[in-house]
Amino acid sequence: MTANRKGILLMIAAVASFAVQDGFSRHLAGTYNTLMVVMVRYWCFAGFVTVLALRRPEGFRAAIRSRRLPAHVVRSLLLVAEICVIIYGYTLIGLIESHAVFTCYPLLVAALSGPILGEQVGWRRWSAIGVGFVGVLIILQPGFAVFSPWALVPLLSSFLFALYGLLTRYVARKDAASVSFFWTGTAGAVAMTPIGLWHWQAMTPADWVWMATLCCTGALGHWLLIRTYAVAEASAVQPFAYLQLVFVAVLGITLFGEALQTHVIVGAAIVVSAGVFTLWRQRLRAQISAPSTLP
Repeated sequence: MTANRKGILLMIAAVASFAVQDGFSRHLAGTYNTLMVVMVRYWCFAGFVTVLALRRPEGFRAAIRSRRLPAHVVRSLLLVAEICVIIYGYTLIGLIESHAVFTCYPLLVAALSGPILGEQVGWRRWSAIGVGFVGVLIILQPGFAVFSPWALVPLLSSFLFALYGLLTRYVARKDAASVSFFWTGTAGAVAMTPIGLWHWQAMTPADWVWMATLCCTGALGHWLLIRTYAVAEASAVQPFAYLQLVFVAVLGITLFGEALQTHVIVGAAIVVSAGVFTLWRQRLRAQISAPSTLP
């Protein structure tokens, strides 16, 4: 329990760092090309994971050796695409609504884990998935007022991130988390460099400071996340990742003048509740020796 409490505090610190990183990304992408911003962000990410791999006791080559390298490359490309899409969504509909929709990704992971990974999804989790997507519809408000098709951008981002999460679970069956982490950063940087350089724009010295801070908060967030899973059970700390929505809402309101609408609050509460229930069912099933006894 003490380890899990420490893990919870580390998870809260990690998602706070990621929320700040999202705020910086939103600011920079409002002035510069999104693809260039993501490229520089990935340069820092690649440097960070390379330093971690070099410090591994088993040696650099052993630390990055993978038995499922093609899957690592595909999942890295999915994450790159997801980050580009969500940052673009920030510039279209803001931080708050983008993240409110994006929080449905655990439900997508649960829904797709059956056909992709062959996992059993019982009726209770299917019910939670259905309820969660009712929450997404409340946020998007199709058929009410003026529905913006741009609101579907963060939904696409959550779908890409769900696929990334499923592939992460797939490669974890053969490779250590440190191997996955290394290829996520380096393959993503290689993929983004030619694209980002093609859209290069000169940045002001002040904005380079913001970019450097963005990279530092991203590295800090990843380091905190690594420490989180090193000291605590993933199922115990994962629900606290939803606090990122709270931190993002504070940044969106205070820094970018966004409004916290009632339908977004209600919809996000439904999505988060459904997601937490899904995580709880997943944890419960993992603790049962005969999971087929739970529908």
